[in-house]
Amino acid sequence: MRTLPVGQEALLIEVDSAEEAGALHTALLRRRAEGTLTVREIVPAARTVLLDGLPDPARWLPELTALEGESPAPSTRSPVEIPVRYDGPDLAAVAAHWAVSEREVARIHAGTEFTVAFCGFAPGFGYLTGLPARYDVPRRATPRTAVPPGAVALAGPYTGVYPRTSPGGWQLIGATDAVLWDHTRDPAALLSPGTRVRFVPVEGP
Repeated sequence: MRTLPVGQEALLIEVDSAEEAGALHTALLRRRAEGTLTVREIVPAARTVLLDGLPDPARWLPELTALEGESPAPSTRSPVEIPVRYDGPDLAAVAAHWAVSEREVARIHAGTEFTVAFCGFAPGFGYLTGLPARYDVPRRATPRTAVPPGAVALAGPYTGVYPRTSPGGWQLIGATDAVLWDHTRDPAALLSPGTRVRFVPVEGP
């Protein structure tokens, strides 16, 4: 575990894996809920956790570096269901990479319960984990200059849904009409770290 100061009231904690980052995030959330940690924001990423709004960060260093991660408690909330049309332009390429049919890609993906590991890249974009490692896929050799909103995509161990038009190099396997980010909604983001997600196949268009 490594800690780096960020400005006057923040610390970035680096660990060696996404699993460690998730376990550390869980432990820090518990400490804040108990009132033994005063911090405004706890933001997980692939291998880091940012603590922002932390008064006197140096005072917390010994305690934070000794903190052990925890497994999250089972969620009692039902998974967020996202309807998806499995008709993406990279569906055939993913099927070939997995050595299965396109229909089987849809079945495997829709049969998996995902968890939002962290958010980033764009408002509302969640990095979802859940597929076994054998289904990791590489990014496209040439990124697209514009990926449409609602595109359901794979890259490495992650699934994501593009909340708005943006460049992107992920493999597009489908599309959804779900609104991932709406600033008039509370909360604005449909997905947040720890949210369970299931994709529900629907027919086009």
